Amino acid sequence: MLPILVSIGPLKIYTFGVFLVLAFFWASFLLWKNIRLTSYKEEEIFDGLFLSLFFGLFIGRLFYVLMHFSDFGLDFLKFILINGFPGLSIVGVMTGGFLTMFLYTNAKKIDFSEALDYFVSPLLLAFSLGKIGAFFSGEEVGSVTNFFLKIKYPGYDGLRHLTPLYEAIIFALAAYVSYRLLFEIRKDRFRHGFSLVFFFWTFSLTYFAFDNIKADHLYLAGVSFNGIVSGVLLLTTSLFFVYYFRSGILGFINKHGHKFFKKIHNRPKGKTPGGKGKDTKTNR
Repeated sequence: MLPILVSIGPLKIYTFGVFLVLAFFWASFLLWKNIRLTSYKEEEIFDGLFLSLFFGLFIGRLFYVLMHFSDFGLDFLKFILINGFPGLSIVGVMTGGFLTMFLYTNAKKIDFSEALDYFVSPLLLAFSLGKIGAFFSGEEVGSVTNFFLKIKYPGYDGLRHLTPLYEAIIFALAAYVSYRLLFEIRKDRFRHGFSLVFFFWTFSLTYFAFDNIKADHLYLAGVSFNGIVSGVLLLTTSLFFVYYFRSGILGFINKHGHKFFKKIHNRPKGKTPGGKGKDTKTNR
């Protein structure tokens, strides 16, 4: 692991910071490409992006400090000196960011759900690059394991899961899927806002699936805060997908279920399930 990428005298360039800059750059570039497909004003969209990013980071930091109040107290310097006293709540970042974007788009008379369709793939790309940075810098550490994919983290005992790398791969795949999904939405095959639900489903599934193989947790009343939130969010978005695709699901069940029960009903009596006409009766 390499927490500090370059050190020149008192100047230190942190690996995680470099990846965050890369994540912002590439996500912004992809967002710009997406917005060019629309009639939105680029300056309005990017103003909303910067505002959402600022308040997202602020709320994310506030969430973390409140949950570790015994370590921070009312010391304002500890709150702002994030290098010396690191910590952000990803749930807080998302809450602040999405809430700010919702208020901004309403003020600008922009359809929130429609605009967010163009943000989802850049956001998932940023998550993927951020997780890669967390892996190489050692910011996020997996739990001890005997799994064949394992690594030694400096300062931690035993060999551990490559948890942030697993998450990075999933977010990268989800970014590609959401990018393709954007064009399906533009063809009216899915309704506006579908990408946003897909983002929350992917985020909650990833965090819920890997929360138990992380070494450090953000606790609330002795329970993993991210685990609780991601579990509730995963259940909610999964129910949405079931409802959204209900006609297709019911059609599939009706079609194949009918064939299955018809096959059972028409099975000749005295025949074994494997068939080939063997009589199950014994000769006397």
